[in-house]
Amino acid sequence: MKHVSIFVMLVGILFLGSTQVEAGPRTESICNLGMVKGEQGRSCEVPIPSGCQVATFPGYETPWIDVSKGGKTTCAIDTEKTDWTNRIVGSCSACGTDNCSARFSVMFTCDDSPPSVQPRKIYED
Repeated sequence: MKHVSIFVMLVGILFLGSTQVEAGPRTESICNLGMVKGEQGRSCEVPIPSGCQVATFPGYETPWIDVSKGGKTTCAIDTEKTDWTNRIVGSCSACGTDNCSARFSVMFTCDDSPPSVQPRKIYED
């Protein structure tokens, strides 16, 4: 019982001492890509919902993004093609294993209206 009381007290302190950062509706937008061994690299564009802007990670001034990948490749946001307001592009290097994949996720802060869905973009190689 003593451990439960300490836990409840710590949780209370954490919630009372915290402040809400960037209140308002948020949504996440992602793009995924896959490659096979020997493919020379790919990129995908993260859709930007209407009425939304890229959120900053709470407590920092950097865009709230997450890049995850699988396989032997290197992936990042393409800083030459990304302007954060009209276009967000994620790119990966060549795939060095049987299969590679990547997921580029961006968090947005939106106005009060629900975000609209953009049509899927298809690129011809």
